[in-house]
Amino acid sequence: MTILVINNHGGAIFSLLPIATNTARNILDRYFYTSHDVSVQNLCLAHGVKHVQVSTKADLRDSLIASKSQNVDCVIEVNSSIEDNAGFHSTLRKFTCQAMNHTLGSLSKISIPNSAFHGPVLYKVCKMEYSLYRVQLSSPPTSASANYKSSAFFREGFIISLSLADGSIGFGEVAPLEIHKENLFDVEEQLQFLTHTIKGVTINQFLPLLKGLFSSWLWRTLGIPTASIFPSVRCGLEMAVLNAIAASEGASLFNILRLHRVEFPGRSSDVKICALLDSNGAPEDIARIAADLVNEGFTALKLKVARCHDPNHDAAIVQEIRKRIGGNVEIRADANRNWSYEEAVQFAHSVKNCCLQYIEEPVESEDDIIRFYEATGLPVALDETINDYKENHFEVLSKYTHPGIVAFVIKPSAIGGFENAALVARWAQQLGKNAVISATYETSLGLAAYVQFSHFIDLQNLDILRLTNKKERPSIPHGLGTYKWFREDVSTRKLVTCRNPTNGCMGSPVADADRLIKGFQFNKTAVVRSSTNANIHMYQLETDLDNVSISINVYDTGESANNIVLVFLHGFLGTCEEWIPIMKAMSGSARCISIDLPGHGRSQLQDWVDNDVMDKSTFSIEAIAIMLCNLFDILHLKKVILVGYSMGSRIALYMSLRCNAKVEGAVIISGSPGLTNSVEREMRRTKDDFTASLLVSSGLESFLNVWYAGDLWHSLRCHPHFKKIVSSRLRHADLESLARALSGLSIGRQPSLWEDLKLCERPLMFIVGESDAKFKAIAQKMLNTMDQNVSVVNCPEIVEIPCSGHAAHLENPLSVISAISRFLRKVKN
Repeated sequence: MTILVINNHGGAIFSLLPIATNTARNILDRYFYTSHDVSVQNLCLAHGVKHVQVSTKADLRDSLIASKSQNVDCVIEVNSSIEDNAGFHSTLRKFTCQAMNHTLGSLSKISIPNSAFHGPVLYKVCKMEYSLYRVQLSSPPTSASANYKSSAFFREGFIISLSLADGSIGFGEVAPLEIHKENLFDVEEQLQFLTHTIKGVTINQFLPLLKGLFSSWLWRTLGIPTASIFPSVRCGLEMAVLNAIAASEGASLFNILRLHRVEFPGRSSDVKICALLDSNGAPEDIARIAADLVNEGFTALKLKVARCHDPNHDAAIVQEIRKRIGGNVEIRADANRNWSYEEAVQFAHSVKNCCLQYIEEPVESEDDIIRFYEATGLPVALDETINDYKENHFEVLSKYTHPGIVAFVIKPSAIGGFENAALVARWAQQLGKNAVISATYETSLGLAAYVQFSHFIDLQNLDILRLTNKKERPSIPHGLGTYKWFREDVSTRKLVTCRNPTNGCMGSPVADADRLIKGFQFNKTAVVRSSTNANIHMYQLETDLDNVSISINVYDTGESANNIVLVFLHGFLGTCEEWIPIMKAMSGSARCISIDLPGHGRSQLQDWVDNDVMDKSTFSIEAIAIMLCNLFDILHLKKVILVGYSMGSRIALYMSLRCNAKVEGAVIISGSPGLTNSVEREMRRTKDDFTASLLVSSGLESFLNVWYAGDLWHSLRCHPHFKKIVSSRLRHADLESLARALSGLSIGRQPSLWEDLKLCERPLMFIVGESDAKFKAIAQKMLNTMDQNVSVVNCPEIVEIPCSGHAAHLENPLSVISAISRFLRKVKN
């Protein structure tokens, strides 16, 4: 047994009441507070019980883990004090009041017609569109290789326009960088998905409060697990949503983020900017550029180091810059994790007299960050360390409370939007560390949003300093100096930057940034192309299913690339409609076709006379494979990649192994090659035949209630769109055919494909849901079976989709899209 004792040495709970502020301390001590001198440690010693005393959260966690593993009786005593408790609760009370004021500021904006409260304002989305831009840079971005050779340099990205029902439009920028493991191709597929999914949804007016509301909206409204959306896409989407709300309210992005008005007299509304310097060149040349920047008004410079892996060269540049500009300008260095521990230490010792404010990410290994500071005394800032984590930021941040870590450089485009950026910034500021907002070579539109967001972060820091009774500090320069790299811009109006006449610092006025966003217009020469709404064409095709005439319902979209067509096959109870979001996303990469399999959706048997016309072989996997081959001929398809889910995946796998004349490969989602044991096959046939008869006798609605109550669907039942998904399953009109499909396509009737896997000649990908233990095991067994018998080129891959179970394509569509897209490129190549 482990007993946890919170020893607050008398409590002083009355110190939390208003009476405590008006009552003398000696009165409180005498009549209200109690004290004791009982030693918990001595009590434990007297009774032979192990005693552990802790004072920090980390110590408590470690002690609880140790006590559980040691399996001995233990008393863990948490030491605290009356003063510490009172101080903590006082701070907590202040922050609670601030949060309430912020929320009430949002509530006060609700219009209350006829004095009746009708709930929060909801903004309805009419449509979302995007445009691909390409603008010229004056020099290569510092994210590019130091050996980058080209006469012209360009930046590409996307501008989102989000239109609301009231006519308001919000713009957002999606500007992925290759170093952040994103590319334009994958990003555009997510944007295509969003243009389809977001149409008609509502946006709650409370989203600008951030604090998890955006994440909740993405999940509950769009059905997207937050970890699956690319950080740059989420950032651009949040930017567009916030700007749309601001436009609807006639306010600025800054104003809707900071609803409560707390005045800070004498504070400039300009956001200070830190200039950016590359280290490619001679120290004298770079120092000359630095001096010119200081003359313009920049009070902080950031130098990119570790570009050529010579710490001495970089140290010489820093020394020359400091010599040239004097000691009143801040110098920051950024190594981007490119140095070994030894190289970073060498640099730090060489610049110890140069008064660097900090160095970002000095070492390649996270484990060496604290060690580096303790060895050199050079303060450290974190960038990639925090931006690389898309979830559980606090778990990561809790490791970096060390006083040697003085700043967090937060890139909204890399960390996943304004909400995550604000979360990390607030955490840093509460620990007394600087929160520096940094751009990733966005155009003026993105920078204008970051200027307003940086101002919000600056004032948030002042709030925290006031609430914690600490001295106010001047605002810090933010990492928005990338604007100097742009020779062209996507906006007809460029970001205004100027020297503040009061403090002489280079910055960007918040009011001008707001005007740029409100009056945003495309520079038409920068737009490469705009998004088009890929129309879904629906039609019927006549063919035969085991000599029975059948009309097959088909959905078709996109243009074929390299003559490769993606054909999507749904599972039992599904229809071709469930693939539409994924088809829309991938329509720019390939022609996409989905069909209602026999017995499902709008596909209809034409020669239905009586039960003797067809037997179970009519709906067999062999018969359906032949039917699909006929459809491919009718549609003149020459190269097909099959994407099948569950029942559809078994058909796709069968065709890849036995009917593969036109099949270039297959993506198997939650699939199986069948059963080998004859007893198991017989039992499964009997079970599926009984289930089929139950479907006909009980009706579809009752059947669905029983079907989706199974353990296989636990994850799907937790999905916010579960009811909508089940409702779509009620559209099957022909229960007899649906039941025959269940029986005829029973895994107990299909041929076992385990031996065929050993001779597989087509590339395969196995997709499984993270929580689908059964099919994860089947996929691994299939991989092991093929491992020694397949060429390296066609070596299959297992992709585990996080935050999903058996129906991965419905539960986490963005991750499935990324996997299919990667497979498509592999087959094309």
